[in-house]
Amino acid sequence: MLGYAFRRVLSAIPIALIAVTVCFFILRLAPGGPFDGERALPPTVLANLRAHYNLDQPLIMQYFIYVGRLLQGDLGPSMVIDGFNVADLIRIGFPFTLTLALYAFVIATAIGIVAGIIAAVNQNKWPDYVLVLVVMIGVVVPNFLSAALLQLGFGVHLRWLPAGGWVSGSIAHLVLPITVLAWPHAARISRLMRGSMIEVLGSNYVRTARAKGLGERLVLARHAIKPALLPVVSYLGPGLSYLLTGSLAVEQIFGLPGIGKYFVQAALNRDYGIVLGTTILYMFIILALNLLVDLVYAWLDPKVRYN
Repeated sequence: MLGYAFRRVLSAIPIALIAVTVCFFILRLAPGGPFDGERALPPTVLANLRAHYNLDQPLIMQYFIYVGRLLQGDLGPSMVIDGFNVADLIRIGFPFTLTLALYAFVIATAIGIVAGIIAAVNQNKWPDYVLVLVVMIGVVVPNFLSAALLQLGFGVHLRWLPAGGWVSGSIAHLVLPITVLAWPHAARISRLMRGSMIEVLGSNYVRTARAKGLGERLVLARHAIKPALLPVVSYLGPGLSYLLTGSLAVEQIFGLPGIGKYFVQAALNRDYGIVLGTTILYMFIILALNLLVDLVYAWLDPKVRYN
């Protein structure tokens, strides 16, 4: 198991380098720059700024300078937010983003698993139809649209919950953002769990357990749930990464103090350092989550062996 994990880490290094390279050149070749604004800077000031951030160098030299600093753990400075480097902004905003995503992840995973089991046990009955309808809404409606609808309904018209903003320690300000993030994730989990559970309930060993006189609850608890979780576990790593990246837009919509507001503004202002630093952060998170999912998958399924 440890040898497999080590090989996966080594195999991820070229992937990470390719991703960094592609993101770097896409950003630098896009029209505009961090110092293009409504009011043009004096040529001398602009030349000094470009020299300070190595933007006066050939593009390939800028790339090698960036990769060299990255290998030393330096994500570089922000070109728009004065006095902050990328690592500082990540330390400020990422804990809130991670907390928001983890809350949504835990809630959505629990709801999705339970809903999938209920739908599978009641296949082609009214609970199954209701859950399938709710799932389809969660999958089809994009989070920016559901966020606007929830803000309008519960925040503006009904005034049951805050429509946006953040007050430290306030759970009420997190209800709508977590709902927006958790709904699609719970919908996908429930679809996976339903399909997997239906397949497991029709397997030979489950029919044998029922023939021995075991009750339905014992059959589910001892024989059905664990193997049915395998497709769900495979999705959990990418699912958490989707929540982390999806939270960037949700934070911007609800005005939350996560890394999303820095990332969106940086993308609009061509702040190369923040966009690249955030992209690299999420890339390593996704690689780590995929490795963790593989290890958990091997633990759940004894037939899987990594030699």
